[in-house]
Amino acid sequence: MGIIKKILVILILILAIVLVAAYFMPKNYAVEREITISKPVDSVFNYVKYLKNQNEFSVWANIDPKMKVTYSGTDGSVGSKSAWESDVKEVGVGEQEITNITEGKRIDFALRFKKPMEDTAVGFMSTETVAGNQTKVKWGISGVIPYPMNIMLPMMKMDQMIGNDLQKSLENLKDKLEE
Repeated sequence: MGIIKKILVILILILAIVLVAAYFMPKNYAVEREITISKPVDSVFNYVKYLKNQNEFSVWANIDPKMKVTYSGTDGSVGSKSAWESDVKEVGVGEQEITNITEGKRIDFALRFKKPMEDTAVGFMSTETVAGNQTKVKWGISGVIPYPMNIMLPMMKMDQMIGNDLQKSLENLKDKLEE
């Protein structure tokens, strides 16, 4: 009986250490990538603000060609939504809603993931003139990993995991708009 108590005490101590460590760990993540496209800012912005167009260059939208996508609202305006459903785990089920538009400069959106796990995040795409007919496009996503799951945030490598997909999507956008 003494061994079982020692094992139980050790397990409780380990759990307590993990919970205390998670309390002090960061809960927020933010990932951004950017690219320069040889097109004027107005044409780039007018392309990226439409949710239907985003599916043309997004890495995530192209993972599952059988993904079911539905749109509601007036695409390219505040309140419009793109909802997706896929049996592929990396795609899952969720929706994106445009929450704010600063015409010619920035589009903000809410991301609501339903499967394989429930989560919310916010994102943005911004455009700015670099020189002449060149446009810098930034794409960012940020969110919160709730306590105590935030203990895994350093191991998840969000910057690398999400950042690589954002960069590839921006490269797809550049190829599409410069062709």
